Amino acid sequence: MILPVHDRLRGHLTGVLRELYALDETSVPSIALEYPPNRTLGDLGTPVAFELARRLRKAPRAIAQEIAGAFGTLEGITQVGAAPNGYLNFFLERRPFLIDRIAGRYPTAPAPAGKAIVEHTAINPNKAAHVGHLRNSALGDTLVRVLRFRGIPVEVQNYIDDTGVQVADVIVGFRVIEQKTLEQIQEIADSTRFDYYCWDLYSRVTQWYDGDKDRLKHRADTLHEIEHGGTEAAAIGAFVADRIVRTHLRTMARMNVDYDLLTWEGDILRLKFWAQAFDVLKASGAVYLQTEGRLAGCWVMPIQEDEEATPKTQLPTPKEKTEKSEEAEEPEEEREKVIVRSNGVVTYVGKDIAYQFWKLGLLGRDFCYRVFTTRPHGPLWATCASDGENDHPDFGGAAYVYNVIDVRQSYLQKLLKQALVAAAHPEAADRSHHFSYEMVTLSHATARELGYTPSEDDAKRPFVEVSGRKGLGVKADDLLDTVIRKAGSEVASRNPELSGEERDRIAQMIGIAAVRYFLIKFSRGKMIVFDLDEALSFEGESGPYIQYAVVRANNIFQKLKQRDGTDEATLRAALNDVPAGELAGDNGSHELWELVLEASRLDEVVDQVIRSLEFSVLAKYAFSLAQAFNAFYHRSPILNEERDDVRRWRAAAVIYLRDQLTRALDLMGVSVPPRM
Repeated sequence: MILPVHDRLRGHLTGVLRELYALDETSVPSIALEYPPNRTLGDLGTPVAFELARRLRKAPRAIAQEIAGAFGTLEGITQVGAAPNGYLNFFLERRPFLIDRIAGRYPTAPAPAGKAIVEHTAINPNKAAHVGHLRNSALGDTLVRVLRFRGIPVEVQNYIDDTGVQVADVIVGFRVIEQKTLEQIQEIADSTRFDYYCWDLYSRVTQWYDGDKDRLKHRADTLHEIEHGGTEAAAIGAFVADRIVRTHLRTMARMNVDYDLLTWEGDILRLKFWAQAFDVLKASGAVYLQTEGRLAGCWVMPIQEDEEATPKTQLPTPKEKTEKSEEAEEPEEEREKVIVRSNGVVTYVGKDIAYQFWKLGLLGRDFCYRVFTTRPHGPLWATCASDGENDHPDFGGAAYVYNVIDVRQSYLQKLLKQALVAAAHPEAADRSHHFSYEMVTLSHATARELGYTPSEDDAKRPFVEVSGRKGLGVKADDLLDTVIRKAGSEVASRNPELSGEERDRIAQMIGIAAVRYFLIKFSRGKMIVFDLDEALSFEGESGPYIQYAVVRANNIFQKLKQRDGTDEATLRAALNDVPAGELAGDNGSHELWELVLEASRLDEVVDQVIRSLEFSVLAKYAFSLAQAFNAFYHRSPILNEERDDVRRWRAAAVIYLRDQLTRALDLMGVSVPPRM
């Protein structure tokens, strides 16, 4: 794990303060590091003297001077100074700082103990993925990438709800409405775009129910059949889920999203995971059998109120259902959540509790595992209830769990933590994180371009809110196809000499960059209004803009090599012997060093992202770094610079900045095309 200079400096300062002022571990103030307004004041600064002033009854300036005098030496720091205003400032050693980084030499620290499990995507396997699922997968995959960047082992799981209401509804559609057998359904799957076919069928079924109790009984009966297995309905459900999951995986692969394990809900039931968790919860009193009222005969969990609970405006309402919340058709008491229905059917909340216990290694039992599909980089594993492979990775038993699911599931995620506390695992509850996010809507222009006709109500609003349940959603692949097609038109107009194959390859990279960047550049608590033109802009705050900065940087080195044979390895090797006046600011300008210092902030930004789980910070950092490079590119030429030392240091800075931008893009799941 890379150890940023900030961490080394904080560690050293902490030791200095403890010795200088006889502070114990609990009384050392936190050390905030900031960037002075200009480099003549220093490269990093801290207001720690202000934190100590009241306690020590001294002026901040005097304290800063004492700390500076006692600081001693720290590799990479050339000077420590106390500013008149009480700040303590530090100057970094510039030449080795840049040379080490472009050579890939970084100080390292031990990786945290234990692995993290990140569960994301979790699309119901009953129809095609929609636009909202892309935000989930983009956020989840970016979380995986930043954790791994910091040296944390990550296990990526995708939960497959193959026994839920949505799958049951599609089975009802095939068997009751269309009167199809399993063999006929298999023929449909082989001859059509099956996930699209099921999308339309699911919409027809939900409209067919229309609250009719006799028709809804088909749903209840089907749920029983697929849960107990051994029936035609169960066989149809297994086929539909398997075929739809494979289409989802292809959709997400287009987004550069990958998984380690597919966890099938049916296996949780077949292996009696819930029975194990249920016994623990009953023994602890976390759930109880309701004997009165509408929920008589149900096992329920009381919903604990607290000051930090999700506002009720964020909970599902009859008009704002999440896919999971559609399962709950009967009314519930406001302060009780049904875990097991009176007919013995376990709700998805109960299954989620058992799953969370297993993730944290608290269940005392495990799945069997099978290879779901093979890939160039290794197998994709899936759970199974029997006849699994003997040689498989160790799944589950995580130190930390991140569940990526939208904000409307906040109170249900709260129940998972409540169950862990009730089962005497409060520390596990602290290690369980709900990574929530808001929904995705469309701009009117984008909705029209995707073939969606807004209703009269939609026309009065600044965005178009779509509904997959009503068949009015925008399919994820349709959006990706449109973005990539538009990107291809732009690439063709800029590079008419490209072959069709190369143009399409580049368009794919640009289109995915446009979508992924747009989906994380907003705060995750903010609703997104997706707009095609804004996402694809080569000039605005977009993924393609950042890609273009890297392509432009690469072009510099291609031209240098073509002109005089100078390659990057030669540039790196000679820097120790090149006068560093340009980097040191001898010409009165610190612009080059400013660029290097800004590029070095990536590690600090990743730390901030992991602490806050706010990826808009990463997106905006990458955009600002690309802007800084573009401004530098126009003001400080490299190819036409006659002074050899100046040209070399500028080129070295661009190597580092390009590499950091490339890393930032990779953290967002974005690759760099060869040209744009």
